[in-house]
Amino acid sequence: MLDTNPKSRKIAVIGLGYVGLPLAVAFGKIGPVMGFDINAPRIDALRAGEDATLEVEPEDLIAAKGLTFSTEATDLAECDTYIVTVPTPITAGRQPDLTPLLSASETIGRVLKPGDLVIYESTVYPGATEEDCVPVLEQVSGLRFNKDFFAGYSPERINPGDKTHRISDICKVTSGSTPEVADLVDALYAQIISAGTHKAESIRVAEAAKVIENTQRDLNIALVNELAMIFGRMDIDTDAVLRAAGTKWNFLPFRPGLVGGHCIGVDPYYLTYKAEAVGHHPQIILAGRRLNDRMGSYVVSQLVKQMARNGINVGAARVLVMGLTFKENCPDLRNTRVIDIIKELQSYGVSVDVHDPHADPKAAEAEYGLSLVDQPHQGAYDGVVLAVAHQEYQRLDPAQFRSYGKENSVVFDIKSCLPRNASDLRL
Repeated sequence: MLDTNPKSRKIAVIGLGYVGLPLAVAFGKIGPVMGFDINAPRIDALRAGEDATLEVEPEDLIAAKGLTFSTEATDLAECDTYIVTVPTPITAGRQPDLTPLLSASETIGRVLKPGDLVIYESTVYPGATEEDCVPVLEQVSGLRFNKDFFAGYSPERINPGDKTHRISDICKVTSGSTPEVADLVDALYAQIISAGTHKAESIRVAEAAKVIENTQRDLNIALVNELAMIFGRMDIDTDAVLRAAGTKWNFLPFRPGLVGGHCIGVDPYYLTYKAEAVGHHPQIILAGRRLNDRMGSYVVSQLVKQMARNGINVGAARVLVMGLTFKENCPDLRNTRVIDIIKELQSYGVSVDVHDPHADPKAAEAEYGLSLVDQPHQGAYDGVVLAVAHQEYQRLDPAQFRSYGKENSVVFDIKSCLPRNASDLRL
């Protein structure tokens, strides 16, 4: 019943964001693949050769000759292998929100046939594929798991904005609901992953491997963020300390800063949710999350103190925030922690201008109610915060940041990308 020839499988990628589109393009270069998304304007743009996420170049879209697009769920019936790459966000209460994942499972369930394979790539807690998604597939389709249809899990490892580590260059973890399916899933991805694959022992192992990748990064960043707070009180340059410590071969090169986005700032909550569900209170992980979540308010507290020392009336001040996206050279605004800085400044009565060459002004307005400035004003600000190290900012003469401010203004280089004497504060 299960066709184990990877070359004869008819693939559909469900969800064409930062993860799904590069995957669909990679498969589309070697054979037929359907790219499915419920966002009709997104599909129209992709058909026109335009990727708003900037993850795929127009020439790569053209090269993916086997790739077609659809918003019609009925078109999925033509396929037998469904790869789910939808977002897995958290709620306002920092609980996992599986709504997109379960909705995608329902959509697939309506067209699921005997012999079909469903592979999930979305980041989840261990057990979510078999305990949450598979029951939806069974209920909607009326088919039996591991009898009529099968499942796999292969966690995404896309790094938005990274033009060096592309999908084919990153080792792919694979898994399947039976040994035979695991071999098939591994063979499917091996067709497009030049860096090789790692076949995990089970779906739960693969799920756990993914969620701890970002949890580990979150904790390491929390450590250096706390070190920055400590060294700040001791009037020690954190960047200088990290450069000195980095001369040892096994010192990990993490940097302090804001931790946002849809991965590192979100995924640990999936693991802590499951940990608490099985009776363990994850103290270290949650402590790291709390510290990273308050970095925006810490940045503002340091800025406000320095402004006050400079004789600036904080309540009447005007501050320029440079960068809004969650990371450099990327247009993604989801879960950006720069917004914490903006809101905290506004709570002091500060007037805030926000500039970002990568952010979509319409998206900034819709998501956060912010009107981005086209160009910062010369000599207009009491404070300048370099929040995101976009390449456009790094190309500027360091003196340019100072020129945006008034005579006694404060320049805060959160990313420590300016020369030390070009800023007043940095993490």
